[in-house]
Amino acid sequence: MNIGKKIAERRKELGMTQEALAEKLSLSAQAVSKWENGWNLPDIENIRFIAEALKISPSALIGEDRQSYEWELRDQLYSEEHMFTRLKTIAEIYELNETYKALYFIRKQHSGQYRKKLKYSDAEIPYIVHPLMMACHAHSMGLNDDKLLAVILLHDVCEDCGIQPEDLPFSPEVQDAVSLLTKRFDKSISGKENETQYYDALKMNRLAAMAKVIDRCNNVSTMAGSFNDKKIADYIDETETYVFPVLSVIKQTWPEYNNAVFLIKYQMLSVLESLKIMLSEK
Repeated sequence: MNIGKKIAERRKELGMTQEALAEKLSLSAQAVSKWENGWNLPDIENIRFIAEALKISPSALIGEDRQSYEWELRDQLYSEEHMFTRLKTIAEIYELNETYKALYFIRKQHSGQYRKKLKYSDAEIPYIVHPLMMACHAHSMGLNDDKLLAVILLHDVCEDCGIQPEDLPFSPEVQDAVSLLTKRFDKSISGKENETQYYDALKMNRLAAMAKVIDRCNNVSTMAGSFNDKKIADYIDETETYVFPVLSVIKQTWPEYNNAVFLIKYQMLSVLESLKIMLSEK
């Protein structure tokens, strides 16, 4: 039984109205109603006072296993089909031919591929969800450039599907950007040198640079569900060292993307700083 139902059940056992319980807690009856209907959970700080008002122990209210305070962990934030249909409709309306073609191309190429599983779930998330979410993110920020959306959708297809960039059935601009996004590191030099060369090359190409920062924003936003603490810490360092400078270059070189740069950087900073706090407290 969840905590809201326990509150409602115990309140009724005592013959107490929602208004009476709310008065004891110096809250509104609406707050109590939301708890009991499962729309909200009471703050953890209020549990002791609620328990006192209901004349039971806090452990009896929340349960020793604290199951009533566990959230549903979503394996997938948005529906694959809804995102695909949304982007297809956008491509049809605005005649984004490369975007339209890229949607069906990645659906075929990424078929049977899945994202890394969440730490707390065995669900398998189709890999295509990642590029679809990135493209929807770009569109919602007003980035409706046909070639950019196509690059975003195709950004992992060479690295993950064994396709050479020059063999992609898309324009040379799209091929070049996807090629820059495809990691083909030189084993004769250090990892740091490889990373530096990779990101320096991205900074020279508008499509590749924008696709990369949106890719990183998406990965940063979801990494807590699948990365261990060390991987999260390493990813934070890599983002601050290599990706934030790409955002600065975009802002200085292509001012038409200033609004998008602000939103992307805000999202990443918010997530990274929150994760730093959580890691430092462990």
